[in-house]
Amino acid sequence: MPCTRHDVVHSAVNGNRRGTPRARRRVRAGRVSLGCVTPELAALHPGLAARVVADSRDRVAWIRARSRGITATDVATLTSANAIAKAADAKLMGSGFSGNAYTAHGRVREPEIARWVAATHGILPSSALFRAEVERRHLATPDGVMVDAGGRVTLCEIKTTNKSWRSIPRTYLRQVWWQQHVLGAERTLVVWEQHDGFVPIDDEPHRAWVDRDEREIGTLVRLATALIDELHHRTTRGRSLVESRTEERMPVPPRPPREPFRALALAD
Repeated sequence: MPCTRHDVVHSAVNGNRRGTPRARRRVRAGRVSLGCVTPELAALHPGLAARVVADSRDRVAWIRARSRGITATDVATLTSANAIAKAADAKLMGSGFSGNAYTAHGRVREPEIARWVAATHGILPSSALFRAEVERRHLATPDGVMVDAGGRVTLCEIKTTNKSWRSIPRTYLRQVWWQQHVLGAERTLVVWEQHDGFVPIDDEPHRAWVDRDEREIGTLVRLATALIDELHHRTTRGRSLVESRTEERMPVPPRPPREPFRALALAD
């Protein structure tokens, strides 16, 4: 899906004293690019731009692509190996959750907060679903992406909440670390806006930097691998049951030579 440019609401930066002058000028001029691959990303990190597999603005294609891999939403629930079975259930059958007033509020506020982030920190909004460089089934859709002249990747994650956070909830930290793993990012700006009855409380959102944590990422990768194995086991087991029932009703042809590595091929 080709990227497009959207008009920027200038009121998002009125009275803002933070951020680089260049970033503020670009937002005021309406030149912040919202979309899957910005020109800056393509120029500074062509390898990362080449790993975009879908655009969340095309929701059907985005959901289909997400179903084929492990996303930040999936790993958010992976607290330990004991959570694998429940995560596999959710992946195969869906959660049944279609949204509520809180998620609707988040969808309305996120673009406005993203414009504030672009103006104050230079991290441009993104709707791209990325895959990891090595493991194509590791997927993430960060809310913002910035690549500096040295090729270093910085991300942004945006949340809205009706609670006062003393620290970033662990569930969201797992999402952040997974996104860093997928995109090779060194740090993430987590931005959250607290509301009361869906009315923002503060003039500006809260924010905190989260650095890359190789230990936490390693744990998530191991759990994600276990989840992939569980999904593979369940889906191939289901096909085997169907095939065995079909064979009971049909003449059995001569068996082909055994393929001892077939399971590994299916897993890949």
